[in-house]
Amino acid sequence: MKILALESSAKACSVCLTEDEFLIAESYENSGLTHSVTLLPMAQELLSRCGVALQDVDVIAVAAGPGSFTGLRIGVSAAKGLGWALDKPCAKVSTLEAMAWNAALVPGLLCPAMDARRSQVYNALFSSNGETLTRLTPDRAISLEELAGELEKLGQPPLVLGDGGKLCHDHLTAHGLQARLAPENLRHQHPWGVARAALDQARAGQLVSAGELVPEYHRLSQAERERLEREGRS
Repeated sequence: MKILALESSAKACSVCLTEDEFLIAESYENSGLTHSVTLLPMAQELLSRCGVALQDVDVIAVAAGPGSFTGLRIGVSAAKGLGWALDKPCAKVSTLEAMAWNAALVPGLLCPAMDARRSQVYNALFSSNGETLTRLTPDRAISLEELAGELEKLGQPPLVLGDGGKLCHDHLTAHGLQARLAPENLRHQHPWGVARAALDQARAGQLVSAGELVPEYHRLSQAERERLEREGRS
């Protein structure tokens, strides 16, 4: 099964092509250009280099959130367009689960974290046996204090990763909890994790149509919060 995976949930933008668990090709760019400029050209160039036509792709997968509101909209819109044009099934992948897959070779408790500002992180907890993942919590926006309390109860040192990984790791260790910070090459988002999570969805019959793809923000945007605050004062 060939999967084209798109990842645009943070500053970097990346795409990959896989066949089952095998990575055929990956393209990654963190140049500062907007994802709307880079994402689709990267995908088209990658497929061209591999000699694979878009019609030969079986599944379009995308990191659908949490993450940057703008980045998620760009990624999901691109996946919807490809899915509609090609009449292909799609996989709506949790960004946090995709990050956990990138570190799934490390047995133990995995703690992906993305900086959600306001002393919060987007987070979910996973357990890895070195090959597969077991989800322990849903994706959520959680305060660092709450996360520290939850991890303390679990009593197992987590491997912390993600663009909020250092923030989270520093908070945990400052509160006397043991935690490991993933190395830089495993810490951030990469599209292979998106493809690997999508493969599980395909095997479980959980793929969706292009029309069903929507971003999962897990929190109101700053503009929406400010609007609600203004309405509350009026």
